[in-house]
Amino acid sequence: MNPTRRTVLLAAAALPLATSLPAAAATKADAALQPYASYWYPDSLPTGTPGAGITWRSLKSWRVATDPDLAFNAASVPLAARFTPVPANPTARAGQARVQSLVSFGPTAGNPSQGSATADYYALTHWAYIDELVFWGGSSGEGLVLAPNAPIVDAAHRHGVPVLGNIFLPPAAYGGQLRWTRDLVQKDAAGRYPLAAQLVAVARAYGFDGWFVNAETGGGDAALGAAMLGFLRELKSLAAAAGQRVTWYDSMTVDGAVSWQGALNTRNQAFFETADDMFVDFRWSASGLASSGTRAEQLGRSRYTLWAGVDVEANGWNTSENWDAIVPRDKAHVTSIGLYRPEWTRNQLPADDRSPGSFHAADDRFWTGRSLDPSRPDGTDSWRAPAVSVADRSTVTSVPFASVFNTGHGLRWYEDGTVTSDAPWNHLGLQDRLPSRRWVVRTEGRRPAVSFDFADAWRGGSSVLVDGDPDAPVTVDLYAARLPVSGDTVVELTHRTDAGAVRVELAVATAEPGSPGSPPPYIYFPVNTAGTWQTSTVRLTGLSGTVHALGVRLTATDGPVTWRLGGVAVRQGAGVPAGPAAPSGFRITGASGGDLRLAWNTLPGSGTNGSGINGPATSGSRSGGVRHYTLHRLLPDGTRRFLGGTCQSAFFVGGLRPEQGERAARLELRAVGELYTSSAPVTVTHPW
Repeated sequence: MNPTRRTVLLAAAALPLATSLPAAAATKADAALQPYASYWYPDSLPTGTPGAGITWRSLKSWRVATDPDLAFNAASVPLAARFTPVPANPTARAGQARVQSLVSFGPTAGNPSQGSATADYYALTHWAYIDELVFWGGSSGEGLVLAPNAPIVDAAHRHGVPVLGNIFLPPAAYGGQLRWTRDLVQKDAAGRYPLAAQLVAVARAYGFDGWFVNAETGGGDAALGAAMLGFLRELKSLAAAAGQRVTWYDSMTVDGAVSWQGALNTRNQAFFETADDMFVDFRWSASGLASSGTRAEQLGRSRYTLWAGVDVEANGWNTSENWDAIVPRDKAHVTSIGLYRPEWTRNQLPADDRSPGSFHAADDRFWTGRSLDPSRPDGTDSWRAPAVSVADRSTVTSVPFASVFNTGHGLRWYEDGTVTSDAPWNHLGLQDRLPSRRWVVRTEGRRPAVSFDFADAWRGGSSVLVDGDPDAPVTVDLYAARLPVSGDTVVELTHRTDAGAVRVELAVATAEPGSPGSPPPYIYFPVNTAGTWQTSTVRLTGLSGTVHALGVRLTATDGPVTWRLGGVAVRQGAGVPAGPAAPSGFRITGASGGDLRLAWNTLPGSGTNGSGINGPATSGSRSGGVRHYTLHRLLPDGTRRFLGGTCQSAFFVGGLRPEQGERAARLELRAVGELYTSSAPVTVTHPW
């Protein structure tokens, strides 16, 4: 293994990740009320005094009842079930290699619980190729045990992806202390491992799915190795009973030493057999992976429970890797893929061009490949993007279903095509279930560009933009689905033509393609068009069974064409259902000048994260269920300004200032349903 790659990994993990969020993420004024993602040491704290903006906490001392930020940090969206459609191309396989993604979304300390006022954020959207997300981070000067913040878990769960918190015991060269490893594996008087139970309790309360255990502090002995194995066994047993997972990182060996093997062998086999799966260190070789896969199967485990580490932090899609050792094209995959730090797609952008559009262009290139179309991968591309080898998945399985193509960040906030806030923002919990195959464009002529666009939207921060001069009909695949069809099923498209003229048709398939890479057997329904935002309702007359795919077909009648898709909805019945009931108990729970903590009661029928803390219902909820909540400020002139949205029942608003002649700020809260229908508002006032 290249030693510089190891240095990059350790330095990035052990040092504060200050470049991941603006330096002004927390100001002095809001420091007391602004909630942040949680992080702890196992038990004992470092000597000295924490740095500015850092709070040292002991995991052993954590209690649900005394966690002041739990309402802001607890995820609310249950983990959705997903299915695998016929793959988009002949090289992508189902049931073989999986993808684990280790991502640093922000710094260990000072990572806002519920988004922040910038669009410059790693707004991951290619969930369809990911099987497990690890909330990477931790440092000796801040904390070693990290709980993922709620928006990330909510977005991942909406797409069927489990999220793991991170336990990072760093090497001594980066401040690691062996006492923290001993703290983690300490026993109580009854011979139990109390921190194993604490970790499971944290994951349950916070609504995420388990832990990634990375013990890299050297100097241990066989006794410590045995203690770590005993701790891992208890953690796995308790986690399994709670429906949680445990992944082991190939670092500490059974003799207590830290020695990265780059393979499954006798020195780490006991840890692998105890955990659900194992991240194989970057030192792997082709022969080592082959023997590791064989060994896993001899142990009665799948070879795909081994994640072969691929470090993309420094070079992204320019990373040189022996892909045939992991996912060969001409035979069965050898192991799964462990992608380390794919947020390179954001970090590599120049500081003056970290726009959402630039980020998604780079992220599409990373996950889909140079062709930017998973149905026709570029065989000359040295980067083997996940879409080339791994079949995509979908969670679009129940009606009602709706999407406004919100990616979870934006330059402005739109409602019904009108800007209600001109401030940039990010909050992944507001992200929609997004098209998994970006972008499959089927045409016999010129191919237009298809992308998420942030210059205009119907709701949220983004829309789908089709731009080009097509000289033949163009079909854009949108969603693989398993949606039941009845006599009154309707599909709504909200769309707008900005330039040229185009004939629009809804594409619906009620069966799968005949083979990987083949197009769905679409049936086409005409859609009314106009030059302004409009919602067209299409009744699926004559169809029965199950919708397997949704798309649009565009035929230019006067080009070039610029066309936007702002929303899609599938529902039953001729009339749009009423919105959810209004929330109750809307109140201010903390105030400091213009910085407010807000809370409210969740509605009956909403989902729960398993901790007893209620939140919005799963994406497959009934029409009256709650998808998320929105907050607005009612200004003296009668206009409404969007302040934020969340899936939680608590929210922080910072930096409010009195408007001219205003004696009190009036805030409005609404519940938003799956079809984006809103409840009546409830209000609270904050006197100046």
